[in-house]
Amino acid sequence: MFLVFIILAFVFVLVVAIVLAIVGVVIYNNLVKLRQNVKNAWSQIDVQLQRRFDLIPNLVETVKGYMEHENATLTKVTDLRNAWANASTLAEKAKIDDQLSSAIKTIFAVSENYPDLKANQNFMQLQQELTNTEDKLSFSRQFYNDSVTKYNTKIELVPSNLIASMFHFKPEELFRVDSEEAKKNVKVDFNTKKEE
Repeated sequence: MFLVFIILAFVFVLVVAIVLAIVGVVIYNNLVKLRQNVKNAWSQIDVQLQRRFDLIPNLVETVKGYMEHENATLTKVTDLRNAWANASTLAEKAKIDDQLSSAIKTIFAVSENYPDLKANQNFMQLQQELTNTEDKLSFSRQFYNDSVTKYNTKIELVPSNLIASMFHFKPEELFRVDSEEAKKNVKVDFNTKKEE
């Protein structure tokens, strides 16, 4: 009788250990999958940013002849494009991305003041491509933040937080607009005539 009890206890402990091991593996694999989704989401942002950066030199060259007194804006766009390559943290990249988006919006808004530029086929095509890229970037940022939120939530929930801490899963940073300037609408004054 005692031997049967010991065998049953051993079998019970073995079954519980196997179930816990299976649950641990499933949780670990789920955490890895979520972390990979975050990396994939970031790479989608990177792809769209590269597309935008590839279009910027063409945009600057196209508008340079028309917008001579807007050189500061054109220089800023070029400088921001170069700064992106040197940015090392997500916060730095987010700040540069916001400033670049704002500068491109300013170019498009100011272009309204130049009818010849607005009629330029190359400019219209670049404007459309950049607008499409900005839309894709917006979607990619949202997808990235959704992926990060799912991942960060999972590493905080019980019991996955135990596996996450054992295997050193760290929370990821959300893509945020921190500058109040980037949140504002672009304001352009088309009233270029001086009152006499």
